[in-house]
Amino acid sequence: MHPKALLDACAELIRQVLTFEHPADAVVSRFFRDHRNLGPRERATLAETTYAVLRKKLLFEQLARSGSGPRERRLAILGFHGAHDYLKSALSDQEIKWLDDCDSIKPEELMAHHRHNLPEWLVEPLKAQLSEEGFWALADSMAQPAPLDLRVNALKDKRDPVQKELAKSGIKAVATPYSPLGLRIDGKPPLSKLDAFTRGAIEVQDEGSQLLALLLDAKRGEMVVDFCAGAGGKTLAIGASMRSTGRLYAFDVSAHRLEALKPRLARSGLSNVHPAALAHERDERIKRLAGKIDRVLVDAPCSGLGTVRRNPDLKWRQSPEALVELAQKQTAILTSAARLLKSGGRLIYATCSLLPQENEAIAEAFTAAHPDFVVQDAGELLTQLKVASADTLCSGGESHTRYLRLWPHTHQTDGFFAAVWTRK
Repeated sequence: MHPKALLDACAELIRQVLTFEHPADAVVSRFFRDHRNLGPRERATLAETTYAVLRKKLLFEQLARSGSGPRERRLAILGFHGAHDYLKSALSDQEIKWLDDCDSIKPEELMAHHRHNLPEWLVEPLKAQLSEEGFWALADSMAQPAPLDLRVNALKDKRDPVQKELAKSGIKAVATPYSPLGLRIDGKPPLSKLDAFTRGAIEVQDEGSQLLALLLDAKRGEMVVDFCAGAGGKTLAIGASMRSTGRLYAFDVSAHRLEALKPRLARSGLSNVHPAALAHERDERIKRLAGKIDRVLVDAPCSGLGTVRRNPDLKWRQSPEALVELAQKQTAILTSAARLLKSGGRLIYATCSLLPQENEAIAEAFTAAHPDFVVQDAGELLTQLKVASADTLCSGGESHTRYLRLWPHTHQTDGFFAAVWTRK
């Protein structure tokens, strides 16, 4: 595609994404469906340019004020993913001078909000949990794309042989530092064409998500529920740890999300997974299974702000008002899921949020309201599971019992929280 045409396409995609009417990944996917003539390199440029604009929206909007032409074109120029010479061949002399002027600005010359590129309502809750240095390290990490993590399906293969197999395909993968099943890849190679993928030896799953499944520690022959299963990434990991024995229910209120589990389930080799769409968290299935389940994972609907490296539009699409509604929903779901547990059963409440009001506040309110549930120390449990440096993955709550607390800038995972209880 000619550079001018590609830049125009970037500007149009950015225009559509910045309405924030739909998630950015859905808008990008729809754009690609509507423009099937685009090649892989053009798609990569379009997607990465759009995500760069979302990551640095406040800075780019400020810089765009000094340029000329349509706003979306100026933003596309600033975020363009590709060689500068290629980009400049699509620009006027005036635009080239403006771009050079923008490039010459040093980060230390910027105002704070142009450096961190976060909405103001989000800044204070993050700063309250971190040192000044920690906040800026988090902000810098959230402005970078996330690496690609894979989980090796222990039902089918081991990590070392898969790592060597990927290397033979020209894909460099390194072992994740905490999850014993994880491999980390830079870039976005076409995994779906690999034999390791088609035979179900690998699945895309962030290391933090892998640790949640490990923390549940589901055993052979047990009755287990993944309460908010979604597309089933953690379901598959849990099923493999159960060695495809027992019974694993994958519940979700979205039948559409559960549909995405089917091809992954077919590749996985698991036969113990039972997906089921619920009408709501008080569905009749919950009543029938009450008091019968050994382990329950509640990966609750949340703001998703721990995944901003992958979904940078979330920081602009979320709001304090939405968080209040989410907290009410999280409390209701956790309370309902807890009814499933038998005596001695393990319950995990998890989110991919960085905010205490979705994490510690929900967990501690649940503990106070349910004296028959005893909080467990996540650090001790992970140490027993032989997770490396388990203590560094946890932080304390008011009860001085540690929760799993993962940060992108510290652990190089998505942001995750998990609290663990045992029922008396």
